[in-house]
Amino acid sequence: MEIVNVNTLTADENTAVSLKTIFSQEMVNGNLKVGAVTIPPGKRVPLSGLSKHKENEYSIIVKGSIVTETKGKTYRVSSGEATFIPAGQEHIAYNDRDVNCEIVWVLVG
Repeated sequence: MEIVNVNTLTADENTAVSLKTIFSQEMVNGNLKVGAVTIPPGKRVPLSGLSKHKENEYSIIVKGSIVTETKGKTYRVSSGEATFIPAGQEHIAYNDRDVNCEIVWVLVG
């Protein structure tokens, strides 16, 4: 067993949000990546343009809420809700509230 304290992880280089990989593909011996992101008020992921992955993305909103856009549709996703974004589908997440939004995400190939 391996225990990871997410509060001690170093964030990936991104000045607007705190994006941390919890379990990398190397750690799980497969095509899986697990991480967490904190999106401060007024910030978005990605910083510009659209995000797209070669893997399916599963996310759980742990705290706060975001507005997410994909395929021309806009959704509000809040604490306690989860999302699934199929591989290759372009999307963004934007925090339009006044508190941080914390998300745990999993990319599965």
